[in-house]
Amino acid sequence: MPHALLTLLAFALIAVFMALIMTKRLSVLTALILVPIAFALLAGFRAEIGPMMLDGIKALAPTGVMLLFAILYFSLMIDAGLFEPMVGRVVRLVGGDPVKICVGTAFLALLVSLDGDGSTTYLITTAAMLPLYQRLGMSRLMLASIIMQAGGVMNILPWGGPTARAAAALKVDAGELFVPLIPAMVVGAAWVVFVAWLFGRRERRRLGVTAGAVPADLPASADRGAEFVRAQAARRPRLFWFNLALTAALMVALVLGVLPLSILFMIACAVALVVNYPGVEEQRERIVANSGNVLTVVAVIFAAGIFTGILSGTKMIEAMAHSVVAFVPPGLGPGLAVITAVLSLPFTFFISNDAFYYGVVPVLASAAAEFGISPVEIGRASLIGQPVHLLSPLVPSTYLLVGLVGVELGDHQRFTLKWSAITCGVLLAVGLLTAVIPLVGRAL
Repeated sequence: MPHALLTLLAFALIAVFMALIMTKRLSVLTALILVPIAFALLAGFRAEIGPMMLDGIKALAPTGVMLLFAILYFSLMIDAGLFEPMVGRVVRLVGGDPVKICVGTAFLALLVSLDGDGSTTYLITTAAMLPLYQRLGMSRLMLASIIMQAGGVMNILPWGGPTARAAAALKVDAGELFVPLIPAMVVGAAWVVFVAWLFGRRERRRLGVTAGAVPADLPASADRGAEFVRAQAARRPRLFWFNLALTAALMVALVLGVLPLSILFMIACAVALVVNYPGVEEQRERIVANSGNVLTVVAVIFAAGIFTGILSGTKMIEAMAHSVVAFVPPGLGPGLAVITAVLSLPFTFFISNDAFYYGVVPVLASAAAEFGISPVEIGRASLIGQPVHLLSPLVPSTYLLVGLVGVELGDHQRFTLKWSAITCGVLLAVGLLTAVIPLVGRAL
């Protein structure tokens, strides 16, 4: 197929996909499967489409298994009442003030994100804070937004993934990429805390809560308590310390990388079931009670495998990368660092980090070299879009977050996209002010 036509189909695929899920004409699950298949057939890849999809599914299979057992494990802990005492103490500590709760969410997410793993951040922060949001009737969309924006800023850490990919693709030192961006990260983190404060103020007004107090008649859970505050029959207060020790051991093992994440959660889930619900019928009831949330998330993960498999197998990603570089007017060449930063938002949203950093960034760096912009400067600019990247329907951990919080992906994207884009703008502005990202190239 001609390169120009393949490029056109690639952009049309992305546009149709996003339009369908943002307008809720199709669910994310069906759009991830049907839209890429339709465009692959339209592009003439009839014989190759099966292997492409299978390759994509195989690549995401370990992640799907991990998410399945991770969600099931934390659902079991909530069923058993592990987090109830914590919620009570936090309510007394913050006085039921939504501002303090939102700001506390931001600080916790930023702190946990230091390990560089998005899934761990979502699991720990959501497990600690979600019951409190439900107890006070606060917006779960705000909870998901705060956690994701914090994770997006901290995702620039060298051990987070994108920085290592950029360094490898451009053959530069990861420290040379990251260290100059520390001021931008610090300001970005402060911005996330400020956004959390704004959210808290909004919730305080909506709930009619004065600073430091909650109305006595505020319901324990305003809109979705049934899923996370289970029937009293499922509570296991006598096993609180065991469940706490098991969860702590699991978190330590996750951070230390004792075993693959999927294996750790499978083992922990089995232990939790046997100890908390020793009867076979009890175990079946708990699995069935939590199966809806688990099935939805895992099904979408495997559907995303079809999307990524087709995008990669048809070479649509490569076509989009080269077309974008070709369309940059020569007069804008000296500003390729800023252009790269701006392009990192849509590119890391619509394609994977691997595809962007190994396929697109080297092309941009090669073009920028003609205008005196070094590869390391292009590398720094390419990291700016990470807060938006985490909103992508192609990021597996995103489904973990929305599944745990209990919101629709489309609703989460619509609510958070603006704030994440502003966070990217803050990172870019500080990068420009500190001159680690050049506004214009140097004359050769």
